[in-house]
Amino acid sequence: MWIFESPAYLLLLTLLLPSIYFCHFYRKRGGVFPASFGVWKSSSFKSSNHFLKFVLFLSTTASWIGFAGLIFALAGPSYVEKEKIYIGRGIDIVFVLDESPSMAAMDFPPSNRFEAAKEVIKSFVSARGNDPIGLVTFAAEAALRIPPTLDYDGFIEEVEKLSLMELGNGTAVGLGIAIAALHMQNSTAVEKVIILITDGESNAGEIVPESAADIAAQMGIKIYSIGIGTKGEVPIEYEDKATGKIITGRFNSDFNEKLLREIAETTGGRYYYAPSTNALGSIIKTIDSQESSDKRIKIKTRSKPGYKMLIIFSMTLILADFTIKKLFFREIL
Repeated sequence: MWIFESPAYLLLLTLLLPSIYFCHFYRKRGGVFPASFGVWKSSSFKSSNHFLKFVLFLSTTASWIGFAGLIFALAGPSYVEKEKIYIGRGIDIVFVLDESPSMAAMDFPPSNRFEAAKEVIKSFVSARGNDPIGLVTFAAEAALRIPPTLDYDGFIEEVEKLSLMELGNGTAVGLGIAIAALHMQNSTAVEKVIILITDGESNAGEIVPESAADIAAQMGIKIYSIGIGTKGEVPIEYEDKATGKIITGRFNSDFNEKLLREIAETTGGRYYYAPSTNALGSIIKTIDSQESSDKRIKIKTRSKPGYKMLIIFSMTLILADFTIKKLFFREIL
């Protein structure tokens, strides 16, 4: 933001209007030769060159703007930047998101489960301050999509690009957890957290979820598991990546709550059930409030003076006025 280091000089601006009046409008300002029309028998003096009038007006206006600019320069304008610097490391957080076909279920309006999960993840990230956040997605396979990062804008851009079934047709819960834990093993954070969001039974991958949870617990990683979706028959619509066809229909939705609760409790975390969009949002907000570190910060201030360019600009206007009046109007100064 812009500030003035010596704002008292701005009071000089109050002298500008009186100066303009006495220089251009005051009848007794000098430089005018009065003559009686009773003596002068000819017609009154009228300038027929409107262009010169316009040039004179612009020149005079530029001069006064230049004087005003010099007053602002005296006041010491400076652009101040404040930077928030965190003292200490935040919490490492990795989302593990299910992208299997069942996440296309249309019971999370206005879209589906997958899009609703993406939105709450973006909201969660936007609310954090100094916590490296990453993302792993899984279906038949699992992959690290975003390494833990503080570039939240870049994170959100990558989340928006995600789509269903890029990693096959299946639900490899254990593999997703294992990959997330693997990329947190060298972390120096005081606390490490995995947030698992899934709606299906684990039916793929070389690592079973229980073993992955044990590994995470040994590494000091806490897992919050979220079972997403209503139970029972729900509508579904998605694009088959292999054929490009749109698949629509209904399927019987269910997931293993006992397994998700065991995964969470093994690591000291907690299991949540999210049957709706609002419930999912509330759960993410709850986790956000529970997993907050002591954020000690300091504010670093940088000031960039702006008077130099203002002086150059103002003097250019004043010199332009001087030059124009000397060249075009042959004024004697």
